Amino acid sequence: MFDADPLTWDPPAGRITGVADGGVVRALGIPYARAERFAPPEPMPAFEEPYPATTPSPVAPQPRATFVDQLLHPIEGLVVDEHCQRLSITAPSDVEPGERLPVMVWIHGGSYVIGGGDLPIYDARDLVTEQRVVFVSVTFRLGVLGFLGDGETVPANLGLLDLVESLRWVRTNIAAFGGDPDLVTVFGQSAGGDAAAHLMISEGASGLFRRAIIQSAPLGLSRGRARMNRAMLRAVGAVHPDTPLDDLLERQALGTRAAAPFGLPGGMPYGTQYGYAPLPAERDLDREWGRVARDVDVLIGSGADETGMYVPLIPGLRSVARFRAVRPLLRWLLVRPLSEVIYGRDVRRFTTRHRAAGGRATSYRLHRGVTTKPTGAVHMSDLPLLLGGRAAWAGTRFVRERDWPEVERRGRAFRAIWAEFARTGRVTAPDDETLTFDRG
Repeated sequence: MFDADPLTWDPPAGRITGVADGGVVRALGIPYARAERFAPPEPMPAFEEPYPATTPSPVAPQPRATFVDQLLHPIEGLVVDEHCQRLSITAPSDVEPGERLPVMVWIHGGSYVIGGGDLPIYDARDLVTEQRVVFVSVTFRLGVLGFLGDGETVPANLGLLDLVESLRWVRTNIAAFGGDPDLVTVFGQSAGGDAAAHLMISEGASGLFRRAIIQSAPLGLSRGRARMNRAMLRAVGAVHPDTPLDDLLERQALGTRAAAPFGLPGGMPYGTQYGYAPLPAERDLDREWGRVARDVDVLIGSGADETGMYVPLIPGLRSVARFRAVRPLLRWLLVRPLSEVIYGRDVRRFTTRHRAAGGRATSYRLHRGVTTKPTGAVHMSDLPLLLGGRAAWAGTRFVRERDWPEVERRGRAFRAIWAEFARTGRVTAPDDETLTFDRG
């Protein structure tokens, strides 16, 4: 994939060859686990021959997301594979022998049904070179293959179990790449932030990470989903290891439609299921998050106008929003209230509970989008400040070409805050035009 000389690492997983790519080195698409369909993941045995980690991770099987095509540049040549339990590592090219850098493990978003760890919008070159961290992006099972199960014929939470297994791999192997296994931060945006929060209380994940950054997690949709999940299971029907993949994706769509009558949770029908491994019962959530509070530092927050991202995608609202005089009404009567219910309210609840249990938590509020002229902080508008770079973001709905210098100016400060938290568990940067903090 890159016109560069390969590099070699010798972790316990076996010899791995990757590539040098400018100021970073990359080991791409490393299998961290293996699993048969509808089965829990198992650790990968050590490689007997050098593993060529030169190809990005495949994405999990997923439906076409036309709304994403309206927001981002099209991505060509994606490889789809059910056996998607892969991770990729980006590290500074000048890591010294024995050096131990903070490790930041990225969990991608996409409502637990779309996305992948190695999409161009998640390239960590700037974060790694500026802040000297080791970045790990993880790909895992999605949708009906990863986040809907009855607990009997099909296990629930298989995608979350994949993530736990990826953290075990990181714990065992990351030192060979210059990372500190005792200084791991999990972080993610949207469903990825939701997964990061739930990894804190996942059986088997204790001690695998020290900090969590939870960005724009739809925690307001995570509870009270049992009836909806039962309706989805009925709609999907019996699935088997030999069910054709196209049939599975059609059944996944039936599950999505079955979730629609259940209100806001139906906007993210696939997701974590409480009371099934590795998660506790729903009634025990507060107790379990409190139990681990002293062990995991938390940075959690959301944007002021998260749901504003969806306004241009809904035909009726898109038409109304063309009238300048109507936009403030849409913002105050629809966008901000929904943003609070789905995202903002639970930031405060999570922070309050974490501190009350003796943990260290900082919350933040994102106030503006990545444009020269201030705009609302909609869902995903933090990502261009953190990951991706100009080629991935400039010219999309999130960032106009002429606004990229503004992203470069504010992004460097944004990345420094995230990396400082990964190193120390604290945020010392002052409030500014982009972010304000509640440090407790």
